[in-house]
This record gives sequence, structure tokens and C-alpha cells, in this order.
Amino acid sequence: MSTDTGESKAPLDEVMMAMDVVDTLRHRQDLALKELDGAAKKDRLIEKLREIYHNQGIEVPDSILEKGVAALEENRFVYEPPGPSLQRSLAEFYVARGKWGKPVLVVLAVLVLALGAYFLAYLPYQAHLAEQARIEITETLPNEMQALRDTIFEETKVQSAVSEADGYLNRGLTAAKEGDRETVDNMVQKLTDLRDTLRLQYDLRVVNRDGVRSGFWTFPDVNEDATNYYIVVEAIDPDGNALTLPILNEENGETERVAMWGLRVPETVYNSVAADKQDDGIIEKSIVGQKQPGFLDVNYTVPVLGGAVTRW
Repeated sequence: MSTDTGESKAPLDEVMMAMDVVDTLRHRQDLALKELDGAAKKDRLIEKLREIYHNQGIEVPDSILEKGVAALEENRFVYEPPGPSLQRSLAEFYVARGKWGKPVLVVLAVLVLALGAYFLAYLPYQAHLAEQARIEITETLPNEMQALRDTIFEETKVQSAVSEADGYLNRGLTAAKEGDRETVDNMVQKLTDLRDTLRLQYDLRVVNRDGVRSGFWTFPDVNEDATNYYIVVEAIDPDGNALTLPILNEENGETERVAMWGLRVPETVYNSVAADKQDDGIIEKSIVGQKQPGFLDVNYTVPVLGGAVTRW
């Protein structure tokens, strides 16, 4: 029994010893490279190996030493890594997952969240806005323009307001069919302004208070030999409030919303207002026109020349 066991272990012991010899030779690479050249030098190497092990208190049979030298020559017991290949690259990539795993997971998580937000939130939101815009320009705004036109038709007392409203409505409906939102919005605003103008009610009065001029005159740029006379007026509603109205400035062609403006009148009217104020500092005949609901224009009680300025 013991004899069988010893015989079964002997080959393994010899292999282990031969591996140790190879390892020793590898650690003494200078010795191996110098000595491994021919049979004589191999014998000398074995002799030196025997001496090395003897100095360590280990007696190694020559057969084992010869096997170790032979194994070194044949590159046995030496690990040679496999050459480059796809499998090797994938294996190395997998082994290094501890370094790249977490950053990649973070990037993937961010990417998933971004894609989810884009497809589940942004795109539906944009589609909703587009549909809302489509409904507004094809249904909501045309209906609003039609309603404004109908209101103007019902409240006006002059045919010119209806004709003006119809023109705005037709332009707006055409623009809506063409998808021109800017023009549609512009027509809605014009119809709204027209309706609001019809509803206005106020007295047009000459301004008569300290620190404010009641009239002035200028020389027009186109004809410096002429003189333009203006009285400064304001619109006062039935509650006594001064209104801010859009006034076209005849000097620059721009419309401004102002609470006071200069109304161009004949010189006789200008002089009459000036004399009225100089009499006792109060303008008794201060009302020069009235605007009634349902009408677009002021009904003037004095002659006017149809021009105005917003700055002087």
C-alpha cells in the first residue's frame, strides 16, 4: 500500500522539482544565457545548479536537473499569453469592468432619462403646441374675428365702420387659410380697436390749467412761409377721466397714444380761444367737439383742419 502511494507521488514530485529548477534558471537568467550552448556547457550548468541547491541544503538528483534544463530549453512551464484576438479583447474588457462599469452605467442612465424625456415629454408637448396653434388659426381666431365684426355691425351708427370691419375680416380669414399668424393677429387687433373706438364717449376740450399751454403755432417744414395753428385738447369721458387715445402725428406720420395733443385749427379759432383765455384766465367755451357711442369720428363744434401733432 505504502509502496504504491510513493510510486504515485514520485512523478509529481519530480515535476515540481523540475519546475523549481526552471524557476531558478529564470531568476538566474544571466547564468542560463551564458551556459546553455552545447553539451559541455550544459554539464557545467548542471554542476552549478547542483552547487546552488547544495548550498541551500537540498540534494537534487542529476536527472531532475537535466529535466529542468531541458524544460527551460523547450520553454515548458512558461506561460505565454495568447496573441491578439477578438475573444482576448472582449475578455480584457470584461475583466476591466470595475473601472469603466460605473461611469458607463451613469452615462447609460442619463441617456435613458434624456431619451425618455425627449420622446415621452418634449415631443408630445411640441405636438400639443402645434395642434393648439393649428386650432387657434383655423378655428379660434377666425371665430373671434367674425364675432368682432358682428358686434361692430350691431353697435355702429355709420356704414363706414361696417365696411372697414368687413375689410379687416376678409384679410384675416385669407391669412388664416394661408397660415399667416402675424397678419391674423394684426386683423384681430384692428377689429378690436375699431369696436372700442365705436364704444367711446367723450367731450373734446381745450386744456385749461396751470403749467400747460392751451395753444401754439409752428412753421411747417414743407412751407416755412405758412403758419400752422394748434389748440391743445384732451378727451374727457362722462366720469371726468382723461382718456389716452391713438393720435396720428402729421409731422412724422407716426401714431402715438397720448392724453393731450395739438389739434390744427384755422387762425380765427386759435385767436378766439386765446382771447377767451386772456379775458379772465378761464376758457368758457372749452368744448370743441363730442364723440358719441356708435360713431367713429368726433363731431366738432368749431372748424378744424384735420391735422394733429403729439409733440411740441
